[in-house]
Amino acid sequence: MSAPRRTAGERLLSAWRALSGLPGGRLLFTCLVRLMIPYTGSVWPRVEVLEPGHAKISIRQRRRLEQHLGSIHAMALANVAEFASGAAMSTAIPAGYRGIVTKMQIEYFKKARGTVTAEAWATLPDLSVEAEHEFVSAVRDEAGDVVASAVVTWRLGPMQ
Repeated sequence: MSAPRRTAGERLLSAWRALSGLPGGRLLFTCLVRLMIPYTGSVWPRVEVLEPGHAKISIRQRRRLEQHLGSIHAMALANVAEFASGAAMSTAIPAGYRGIVTKMQIEYFKKARGTVTAEAWATLPDLSVEAEHEFVSAVRDEAGDVVASAVVTWRLGPMQ
């Protein structure tokens, strides 16, 4: 009998724990994320905190992420907000359960400049019945001001 396959969240958390404390390990982890999740990797996310049910992920303003107003593009902010939600959620879900994003709403409050950080917390509901649940991912600038807030809807439940 073979061992059960690890979930994506378990693999992500395991790689983070193995690499984050090493010199250059966070950069190596970012490169790994870029390979595993190419679209998310396009904004060069930097994981600051990753633990079951909690993620803090930053992106730095670069020319390729800007729109015509000289600030970070709305879709780059949505990308990092969704990744923070996904990292928090996937590291919290136990083996035998699954989650997938079904909807995302995002509000923008001010121009995002410099480095912004998305933070998400995921307290799991009862997973025995498949259902949709909403989780918030807030994106803050270096001053701590919320520049965007996303509500990410996840369909969570047992694997079938």
